[in-house]
Amino acid sequence: MCRLLAYLGAPTFLSEHVERPPRSLIAQSLTAAEAKTVTQGDGVGIGWYGERPEPGLYREARPAWSDENLRGLCRQIRAGLFFAHVRAATGTDASRANCHPFADDRHLFMHNGQIGGYGRIRRRVEALIDDRVYPARLGTSDSEAIFLAALSGGHAEDPAAAYARVLGEIVGLQRAQGIRAPVRFAACHTDGRTLHAFRWASDDRSPSLYLRRLDDGVVIASEPYDDARDAWEAVPPERSVSIGPDGVVRIERFGPSPRAVAVAVPQEASGTWLEAGGV
Repeated sequence: MCRLLAYLGAPTFLSEHVERPPRSLIAQSLTAAEAKTVTQGDGVGIGWYGERPEPGLYREARPAWSDENLRGLCRQIRAGLFFAHVRAATGTDASRANCHPFADDRHLFMHNGQIGGYGRIRRRVEALIDDRVYPARLGTSDSEAIFLAALSGGHAEDPAAAYARVLGEIVGLQRAQGIRAPVRFAACHTDGRTLHAFRWASDDRSPSLYLRRLDDGVVIASEPYDDARDAWEAVPPERSVSIGPDGVVRIERFGPSPRAVAVAVPQEASGTWLEAGGV
């Protein structure tokens, strides 16, 4: 699994959230408190919006805790909207192309989770990506495939509906192949203006996701990064969060229709899940 952080609000240096807190994202890359995998050492990435519509992007396959370039950038970049992500690969290569966040035009996306049995349905999942969008496919991860498939389905009009549609189609592909492992989805998406976050899983064990309202902004994170635990709100499962330029937080139900979802059953023997996914 991975750890992620998104910020929308008054411009601030990325280091204030990514590096300086006692349990910052960089600290979580070495010791995460609420992740299935304690160490997130398979890559790091940041995406931010400056004076252009398209985001800036830095991704590196080395661990965040040893990336001097990451620290230098976070101390210099000041932005009112940015993403940051540390990766623990679960089925695809630990390469720069597979590091989050992923970008296409003005859009940014990052994900914590997996498609169970992805290797068996990868070609079918990629077929959900429209030919117009497919040239943006640079890596091999399931996360990037979800992002581009959502962009293929009119994401700009209704992001939550687009991701719910894609997740429902993926669960259908799993069912057709007899895959019982879950789809797990905690993710953030933005078009450079509105920040969207999602928490859902086909087995009712969705990855952690938290919301913190600041005086001048909002943070979405996989886990709290400081000691002010009461200031962090757990995003309920099967919910989406949207935050616009006005700073208003809206929380709504999210996920595929029940008819589209087959329950993914854990393989209890040996304490592991049947089929590995691949963020």
